[in-house]
Amino acid sequence: MAYRATKSGLAAEAQGKIRGKYDQGEAERALTFISQKIGESFSTSGDMDNFQNQLKNGVKLCKLVNSIKAGSVPEKKYATPPTMSFKQMELIGLAIDKMKQQGVPDHEMFATVDLYEGQNLHQCVLGISALARKVGAYGPKEAEANKRDFTDEQLKAGQNIIGLQMGTNKGANQSGMNIGNTRHIVD
Repeated sequence: MAYRATKSGLAAEAQGKIRGKYDQGEAERALTFISQKIGESFSTSGDMDNFQNQLKNGVKLCKLVNSIKAGSVPEKKYATPPTMSFKQMELIGLAIDKMKQQGVPDHEMFATVDLYEGQNLHQCVLGISALARKVGAYGPKEAEANKRDFTDEQLKAGQNIIGLQMGTNKGANQSGMNIGNTRHIVD
């Protein structure tokens, strides 16, 4: 049920690349994680249509965030699955906000239209996988802080080293270099 016009030209090419990133195996793992976490049995097939259909109304996502932190989304909001699109999108948006509060970074999170209209289902899978990683369900263990303390002697020793990023290397620099054609300004 797409409400947007069919893409053409560069937009179609970009959409094709986005759809090409979608991984059915990862989507299946994400749906399985949701199923286990909320205690419901549903189709966890990783194909795009099933993934979108299972999560499109936002109810399962709200149940997921509530299973992680009770009371995140009031149960009365999703007790009866909404049929109107703006209500479904509202639930998705609420779940996204609560996922961010659980520590999922913005660059791993998806937008409401990514899921509801199927614009970028790959990003939706990434967001759910990031949440699973945050709660320790699966995925690599997140790194913890690696604070380092340097002595004053070590810090002073580093001041005597001139790195290549400083702009010089034994007297050689890039002054006077001209790459490509120069800009010609004519009155």
